[in-house]
Amino acid sequence: MSKIFKKTSGNGSLALYLGRRDFVDHVDSVDDVDGVLKVDPADLNGRKVFVSLALAFRYGSDDLDVIGLSFRKDIWVKRFQIYPPPGDSKPANTPMQDALLKKCGDQGHTFTFKIPVNLPCSVTLQPAPGDTGKSCGVDLEVKGYIANDADNPDEKIEKKDTCRLIIRKIQFAPDKTGAGPKADISKQFMMTDKPVHLEASIAKELYYHGEAIPIKIKINNETSKVVKKIKVTVDQTTDVVLYSADKYTKTILSEEFGETVNANATFEKELSVTPLLVNNSEKRGLAVDGRLKDEDTNLASSTLLHSGMDKEVQGILVSYKIKINLMVSRGGILGDLTASDVGVELPLILMSPKPAGDKVE
Repeated sequence: MSKIFKKTSGNGSLALYLGRRDFVDHVDSVDDVDGVLKVDPADLNGRKVFVSLALAFRYGSDDLDVIGLSFRKDIWVKRFQIYPPPGDSKPANTPMQDALLKKCGDQGHTFTFKIPVNLPCSVTLQPAPGDTGKSCGVDLEVKGYIANDADNPDEKIEKKDTCRLIIRKIQFAPDKTGAGPKADISKQFMMTDKPVHLEASIAKELYYHGEAIPIKIKINNETSKVVKKIKVTVDQTTDVVLYSADKYTKTILSEEFGETVNANATFEKELSVTPLLVNNSEKRGLAVDGRLKDEDTNLASSTLLHSGMDKEVQGILVSYKIKINLMVSRGGILGDLTASDVGVELPLILMSPKPAGDKVE
């Protein structure tokens, strides 16, 4: 393995090892989370060692916690005892676990978690510059800890007795996608008996992060007005469904094209836009794919809901749309003062391409 991820507890008794931190949701199955926990039993004092995997929604940083209130809600948690070994049968070691055991020696203990297919992928709400603490969003955390019981709310577990690593559940674009959407509108203005007709379409329903999106524009201006420019925006809508009906939209791209369509004229052209996170790096609350510390990421991938998934359990739903607006004016000195909009919207799916050799249904 080229890289091993390790986290040690404050007392030095535990060391958590993972061979990777990205685990893929293949729609009908999810990669198992496999790792090794190294346990030094010298300072356990009769206590046990457990390992847990928790998918949680964080809607406030730790420094906001007051009078015992937690700003973190567990969506799904799995725990089991790892030391002393309970004697239950375990799945055979994976090659990754065998490689990790070489690092740990005789004190290494393997663990494997199976993640249900109906759980959400990792999503982070981008903090503003200067914000401290962990970001809001949905994340997965592997934790090793020393305790008397696996989950006793009355037992206080010291921070020095825990070690934890944040991992990501990610989803890649499916192999098969549908045709791109198309929308059109005819708008008639006061004092005119003929309309402006606008038609817009994109070639496919799904585009990759960082990929240019060509938008085919057709305009038939049968009026005496003039189309002064075309404005294209891409909006991200974030629907926080877990704890409230909090739904908000942020514009991640806005471009104006100085295309003029005179009265009684037609126009046809392909305009290209590319929404990028780098152009929105200071927008607080923008949804991005689950961010790991000191690692780059991208705009959050669109949420794909399939049969059997509980929408309420998803925590955060992300969607995108493209808006095309024409600025239509009468022309002359008062043209811009009497300008009107003609607009359509197109749904957009943004996702990451699957790596070579990884099959996504």
